[in-house]
Amino acid sequence: MEIILALGLGVTLSAASGFRLFVPPLALSLAALYGDLELPSGFDWLATYPTAIALGIATVVEIFAYYIPVVDNFLDTIEIPTAVTIGTLLSAATLTDVDSLLVWWVVAAIAGGGTAGIIVAFTAITRLTFTGMTGGIGNFLVATTEALSSGVLSILALTILPLAMALVLGLLILVIVKLTKFIAAWKRKQEKSET
Repeated sequence: MEIILALGLGVTLSAASGFRLFVPPLALSLAALYGDLELPSGFDWLATYPTAIALGIATVVEIFAYYIPVVDNFLDTIEIPTAVTIGTLLSAATLTDVDSLLVWWVVAAIAGGGTAGIIVAFTAITRLTFTGMTGGIGNFLVATTEALSSGVLSILALTILPLAMALVLGLLILVIVKLTKFIAAWKRKQEKSET
């Protein structure tokens, strides 16, 4: 049961990092710093004041940068691979009872990195769609929703984990269905343009 909760925490924080990269690591850092969470060896650096301050600054910069049209779409291209990496690290940082180092990183990469990758790909497509529909004017709605989603998921992961896990599961199902429909529509459009 302990491993399931640890994995659930990692996946939930990873999903939150798909919305905003630095909010979940900041929440994890603060929880570890104030003794509410024990991190595995090798992740002690997260529970330090310099790390918390650096993550706090990065969080503020990232949140405000997403309110600048054009910059937000550019950031999405950078954040897709970065979110996968951060999602993997967040999952690894929460898995304390895994004996095998290889299994530890494989589980972290698949569960955490995969979850973050799915969420960030969905948010990038959503922002691109909003940019096309509103000329970038409506992107502040997407930015606000993403920042709030990241913050709420991070807090729920550290306080009411079962609820956070249920929300992430529902969110992943919704996102996978939407992404599948988007890809199918895009393929049909490509086939029509080729004929």
